[in-house]
Formats: sequence, C-alpha cells, structure tokens
Amino acid sequence: MADVVVKRFVQMCNYLQDPRHVARFQHLCGVRGTFPEKRTKPDRGSPDSDRPGLRRRNQSSDEGVGSGAGEDAAVQQVNGLQGAEPGKPGALSEGTSSRAKPLRRNSLTGDVGQEFLIHNKILFYLFTFGTELGNEMFFIIFFPFLLWNIDALVSRRLIVVWAWNLFVGQSTKDMVRWSRPASPPVVKVEVFYNTEYSMPSTHAMTGTAIPFCLFMLTYGRWQYPFLLGFSVALSWSVLVCVSRVYMGMHSILEVITGFLYSLLVLAFFCPLLHKIDSYYMMGQYSPLVVLVSHVSLGLVAFSLDSWSTSRGDTAQALGTAAGAALASHMNYQLGLLQDPPLSSLPLTLPALSAGLVLRSLLRFLIGVAVLLLTRMMMKAVTIPFLCRLFGFPADEVRQARQQMRVELPYRYIVYSVVGFSCVFFVPQLFIIFNLA
Repeated sequence: MADVVVKRFVQMCNYLQDPRHVARFQHLCGVRGTFPEKRTKPDRGSPDSDRPGLRRRNQSSDEGVGSGAGEDAAVQQVNGLQGAEPGKPGALSEGTSSRAKPLRRNSLTGDVGQEFLIHNKILFYLFTFGTELGNEMFFIIFFPFLLWNIDALVSRRLIVVWAWNLFVGQSTKDMVRWSRPASPPVVKVEVFYNTEYSMPSTHAMTGTAIPFCLFMLTYGRWQYPFLLGFSVALSWSVLVCVSRVYMGMHSILEVITGFLYSLLVLAFFCPLLHKIDSYYMMGQYSPLVVLVSHVSLGLVAFSLDSWSTSRGDTAQALGTAAGAALASHMNYQLGLLQDPPLSSLPLTLPALSAGLVLRSLLRFLIGVAVLLLTRMMMKAVTIPFLCRLFGFPADEVRQARQQMRVELPYRYIVYSVVGFSCVFFVPQLFIIFNLA
C-alpha cells in the first residue's frame, strides 16, 4: 500500500514538473514564441530520461531559440507547436499581437533573451506586476514605505522573515539543483534569473511569506476585517505564484513547493519574531551576533554550488537584514525608537487628508531618493575597491563579481549600509525636515 502511494506521488510530481504544462498555460494566456523546427542537439535544461525531474542548469536562453535574425529561416512554432496558418483559429495577426523582449537584462550573465509575441496585453502587464512583487526594486519601495509611514515594528519583523526565507529558499535551490523549464517548449518571458536553479520558486516563497506574515503581524494590532486581510494576502500570493509560470521561470511543481515551503518557514519563525526583534534591540551582544550570524549564513550560501545570481540575492537580503538590525539596536539604545505603546492597541487607520497624504508622499520620495543615492554611491566605491584589493582588472567587473571574495563583501557592505540608512539615518532626516 505504501509503495503504491509513493509511486503515485512520484508520478504526480513528474506530471506537475513537465514543462509542456507551462507552455500550454503560456499559450492559453496569449504568449507565443518562435522556435526552429529542427534541433541539432537536445535542449539544455531538458529532463534526463533516467532521472525524471533532474535537469542541467541553463547558462543562456539564446541557444536553440530563434532570434530575430534567424526567423526567416525557421518554421514558426508556437510554444513548441507549429504555428497556425493565417486565417485559421489560433493564428496570430499583427493587429492583435505585439513583439516584446524580456524587460530586465542581467548585466552579470549578458543574457538579453529572445523576442516573443504577446497576444493578451492585459495578462502580460498583470503578471509582470505580479513577478515584480518578488524583485529587489519592490522591496526597496515596500519595506521603507511600511517603516516610515505605517508601522516600523511590523516592517522590522518582516525584514527578518524575508531574509531567512530567501536564505532557506536559495540554499535549497543550490542543493536540489534543478534547472529552469526547458525552452522550447517554454517561452522565456523573463531571463534575469535564468541561470539560477529553480526548485523551489523563491518568488513564490517570498510572495507567500511576506503577505501572510504581514497579515499575521497586523491582524489584531490594527483594526480591519479578517476577511479583507486574508483575501489581500491570498490574492498577492496567488498573483506572484501564477506569474512565475507565466514568465516561464518555474514549473507548476516548483511553484507549489515554494508556496508550501514558505508556510513551513512562517510556522517556524512567526512564534519567534517577538524574541528576535527584542534581542536585536536590547541584547548587549546583539550587534556582534547579528554580524557573525549573517556573514556566516552568507558563507554557507556561497559554498553550496558554483556561481549564480542567487548567491548575490541571498547576500543582499542578509546584508539588508543585518543593517536594519544594527540600526534597530542603535535606535533603542539612543531612545529614538517610536513604537506605539501596548496600551494604544489596536491601532486604527487615520482619516485621509491632503496634509497626511502629502507628508507621507514627501517622506517616501525623500527617503527612497536617499536610499537609491546611498546604494549608487556605495556601489561606485565598493566594487572598484574590492577589485583592486583582490587584483582584478578594472575592466573585468563581471568576472570579478562572480568570485565570492568580491561579490559577498560587496553585497554585504552596500546593502547593510542601505538597511542601516533606512531604519536609522532616514528617520533622523525626517525629524530635521519636520516630517516625522
């Protein structure tokens, strides 16, 4: 009986891992790719017949995929299936479709992707927004806005969950070592993370952990209907998860695994968040513990596998969390912490007014401008310094950043300063400008 259950479970996993399901979903959503009909060698990233589900990691999405220059010599195919003839059902017309390329280019891999056709622009923009909810720029906007304008305590604790969630997810990727879905048949609408492993989906993990943790931290602390908070969290999570399949970055199995995996991370960390946050602020040796623990986790992440962009993302999250924790400690020690007292709970949203909106907008714009300027200045100083320190030529930055001794300290230094500025320096600017 147990053998039958295990066999069926494995069969179901192999079924959900099949890239053809991703291609069918993309086709249903109006994404079309043009691939050459004849292939001289197997796709990289295709499943090994002897080991279902285990795939080699892609290094570029261009090979074996028709580009604009070669389309005339190739037979048009739609998501791996030969394209419909003009005038027949399923055919594309110039009036209803538009050519597009991946919006984000990865400067470290040089992968710019391939052109594809978008038949449903509404879904394209919707899922592009959904996938951005798991990218760096969103967190540069989201965490500071929450910290400066709504609830600093909730923002601090969310950053802890975000960093640990990314560390666990990215480290698991480097241990499982499954590559992205094969292309063809999948169309790579996004290529920025194409060289990373894909099991589990860390976008699905952060896209689940952040909204549900936000819901758990704010419900009861703020007054709002339970159904409203749960619906927003669930919608946020579903949008991010489905967008990863739409982008061609993950199989259905990888997204489901990421969703469930993040729930396990939440179940472990949520009961500990109060103790972690309190220790960061009040612990005598918390600065030392924060630095040693976060650097150690980064070293672990960097030692699991060969270079990929996931290592930098992990170090970036850990560095941001370390900087925020150090700033929280300093705020508490200097008496600058402004968390509302327990007697004032539950909190209520203030009535919207022009003055409130204007002050919130000014805080956000000034603060984000300071963070972006800080990041730009730190990058401009740190990368050349580390290249010179470790003997890398100034014109080989891409190769240098694929080395742990450059990438790890670069990410830690830059983003720990950004995190520290967000939690400590920028709020002091608000006091100076009378915007606190």
